[in-house]
Amino acid sequence: MPDRGGGPTGPRMRAGGPSRRSRTLLLTMAALALRAMVFVMFAGFWTDWLWYRSVDYSSVFRTTLWTKIGLFAVFGLVMAAAVGVNIWLAHRMRPPLSAMSLEQQSLDRYRMGIAPYKKWALLGVTALVGLIAGASAAGQWRTWLMWINGVPFGTEDPQFGKDVSFYAFDLPWYRFLLAFGFATVVLSLIAAALTHYLYGGLRLTSPGARATGAVTGHLSVLVGLFVALKAVAYWLDRYSLAVKSSDFKATGNWTGLRYVDANAYLPAKTILFFIAAICAVLFFATLWRRTWQLPVLGFGLMVLSAILIGGLYPAIVQKFQVEPNEQAKEAPYIKKNIDATRDAYGIDDAEVSDYEGKVSVDEAESAKLRDEAESTASLRLLDPNVVSPTFQQLQQVRGYYGFPDTLDVDRYKDGDGKEQDTVIGLRELNINGIPERNWINDHFKYTHGYGAVAAKGTSTTRGGAPDFTESDLPSKGEFGKYEQRVYYGEKTEQYSIVGGPQKELDYSDDSGEKLYSYTGDSGVDLSGPVNRAAYAAAFSEPQILYSGAIGEGSRILYNRTPKDRVEAVAPWLTIDGDAYPAVVDGRIKWIVDAYTTSNGYPYASRTTLGDTTADSLTTGQREVVAQENRVNYIRNSVKATVDAYDGSVELYQWDTEDPVLKTWMKAFPGTVEKKSAIGTELMEHLRYPQDLFKVQRELLTRYHVTNSAQFYSGSEVWQVPDDPTNKSGNSVPPYYLSMRMPDQDEQTFSLTTTFTPNRRDNLGAFMAVDADATSDGYGKIRILKLPSNTTVSGPQQVQSKFNSETAIANEINILQRGDSEIEYGNLLTVPLDGGLLYVEPVYVRGAGTNYPLLRKVLVSYGDETAFEDTLGEALDVVFGEKEPGAGETEPPPGEGEEGDTGDEGERDRPSDDPTVRQALEDAQEAIEAGEKALAEQDWTAYGKAQDDLRDALKRAADAEKAVREPEQGG
Repeated sequence: MPDRGGGPTGPRMRAGGPSRRSRTLLLTMAALALRAMVFVMFAGFWTDWLWYRSVDYSSVFRTTLWTKIGLFAVFGLVMAAAVGVNIWLAHRMRPPLSAMSLEQQSLDRYRMGIAPYKKWALLGVTALVGLIAGASAAGQWRTWLMWINGVPFGTEDPQFGKDVSFYAFDLPWYRFLLAFGFATVVLSLIAAALTHYLYGGLRLTSPGARATGAVTGHLSVLVGLFVALKAVAYWLDRYSLAVKSSDFKATGNWTGLRYVDANAYLPAKTILFFIAAICAVLFFATLWRRTWQLPVLGFGLMVLSAILIGGLYPAIVQKFQVEPNEQAKEAPYIKKNIDATRDAYGIDDAEVSDYEGKVSVDEAESAKLRDEAESTASLRLLDPNVVSPTFQQLQQVRGYYGFPDTLDVDRYKDGDGKEQDTVIGLRELNINGIPERNWINDHFKYTHGYGAVAAKGTSTTRGGAPDFTESDLPSKGEFGKYEQRVYYGEKTEQYSIVGGPQKELDYSDDSGEKLYSYTGDSGVDLSGPVNRAAYAAAFSEPQILYSGAIGEGSRILYNRTPKDRVEAVAPWLTIDGDAYPAVVDGRIKWIVDAYTTSNGYPYASRTTLGDTTADSLTTGQREVVAQENRVNYIRNSVKATVDAYDGSVELYQWDTEDPVLKTWMKAFPGTVEKKSAIGTELMEHLRYPQDLFKVQRELLTRYHVTNSAQFYSGSEVWQVPDDPTNKSGNSVPPYYLSMRMPDQDEQTFSLTTTFTPNRRDNLGAFMAVDADATSDGYGKIRILKLPSNTTVSGPQQVQSKFNSETAIANEINILQRGDSEIEYGNLLTVPLDGGLLYVEPVYVRGAGTNYPLLRKVLVSYGDETAFEDTLGEALDVVFGEKEPGAGETEPPPGEGEEGDTGDEGERDRPSDDPTVRQALEDAQEAIEAGEKALAEQDWTAYGKAQDDLRDALKRAADAEKAVREPEQGG
């Protein structure tokens, strides 16, 4: 018997055993890692499918997915086949080994090394280039869908007479095909040349012929294909001139043909097309001639022609024909650019009229102007960009709620059925304010905000706080009964798991926490193990897989901001930066404006959306979500809504004539509802979008001029002024305001802005667009152009005048005593009887109240300026009906109580009655106690302070009424 402890068998087994186990372990780990990678990829795909199905837009997912797969497969296979076939042909054309040179014999070891694996090498190379090409092609899914579904614009370009759809839908696809063709030919040429060199058909250093006849023919065909594609490129370049961007020193950014393009580049491209076509034929002829002489000569001629005809000749035309008389030469092309740009941006119907621009007030007209001041506009004193901290302090109620930094302006009817400008915000969940942060609290217990809060835009309470029309928790007021839970909002970016065994916190009141379980259809079911595992992998959160808080009925909510949801279900839309809430039909709806854009409108100048839509208020939350940042065509073609409770998304066709939207509706049928499906109540809250308005106003700084000579001179160029109330140095934002333009009979909800002449601060023009979707004039742009020989103060000058006047400066210093800070509100501009009325609310953020309250109102008209406690008093002073300071009281009040706009400032002064004074002191103590309780999150003390405040205010009102009634009776 052999020795079990020694001999050749025993040691080998002992040495080999661990080695096999190591290999087995490594293979097992590799297999597990591969499975994990595959599952993570599957999880991403599966969760996307589940989400699209949950919002009823699975057709968008399917169309996008199958389009990408189709493009990946077709173009990947074409590229792989082209490269593979050329490698195979090169291998078939290899010369016999005996004919190889010494140079090639030195490559034997490489050939011998490749020989056993040449099939796998061929498959590997072709698979790699196929995958890269397929992935690149899949990224062109939008281009493909627009080409295959394109509808005509019904407008022809002025140079070639082609429909605009050719440039918007067809030309981008042709350009992609051309680029793909170039890539295919170049890669095939490189692969074939390397194979020929490796197998001896192509020599670099050996004497004699450098290539065999077969190699010469093969490579010549490939080079001929390259030159033929270059001929096609020259032909397409002719049409690309109509959408070519360039810097034109006279007018800045320019798109379209200029004189040199039409008279030099265009004929040059045509000539080069024919030269390239002939050169390609010469290369193909080498299949029979087996010589490179003529093709190389033709290729050299093409290169020389490209330099002389395509480069030098246009430069000579520009230098000696255009520049000596540029205005006359370029005039017809400037006119084409003006017309196309105005049409592409929807500003062709902008109405420009001259405006007097009064700088002085006639004493005889003062009374009339005073009466017209408030009938011309509902002057908004509550600035949505300033008062968010005030909403936060007075209506947050709990530390885990929050309001957006910038609130929104909308229209709601008061108790008398009269429409009024309203500042509104939702009390959304603020996850950073949760008392105890952990996974259960973050994702299961604290899941939603609660209620809308709204205040009158044109008035404040006596103390300068917002005059709330909807407030408290749960919210109550003029909105009536509606679903108040906010599961989807601008601040809601984390996922939540609802509806299962774990109850949610609904809201808290004096009686304690109210619990709730979500009953909506939103979200994805997590009851099954596959879905739980997929989301655990997708969100990198293993607790989703095994947590006992998830069970029957559990649903996961994510993609919860309105802009994210609209962008996901309509990835072909550009999303406005400001989604705003509205209470509609008993629900809170987020309204999202969306745009269709194009970069291919011939002759229309381009703009960069990110830069054009930026202003002093733009933040990451309010940035436009652009599919294509550089555009020269835009339409507000879609109005979208997102339900704040169940997250449902509805897309409505707003612009029924937009060919880009029609194209996408063909590509994604059934995703966009007809305009007639918009309900009456929703229609009342739709408005003209800010980002479109900002794009249009930027274009109108130059394109308000329609005369080519005047446009060329640049003498009428305007600029959007910087925001005088903000130190960021960015453009002043447009303001929503109900107002009446000179040609209108009544106030209309409008979006307004101002212009100043280029590099000057005086006012150049005022612009307003009818922003009320229910108005017959919706979208009508009106521009009041001030005469160039007057010096009407612009926003910056008005603000400087406010700051420089001694009396105003002294009062501001008084307001800033202690730790108080001044905050300037929106500087509103309103045309009034030939002049411009400026109104600016002034807020004070005091040491005791760390949030802004309205304390003063600045008003300017012509040369007159007022700085008073109320708007009414300021208007009286400006129009000569009252002396400055006549209505001042201490402490300075804001606007009248119960919505009074301040017309009767004398009536609103606090009484000298001791009962009133004591009640007001008690109210102040209650406010301070409430703020202290709020800071300490002592809700019992906070509730008591609110009760004390209401009691004190009631005692003050009753005492004041008792004092006034005898006065009125006397």
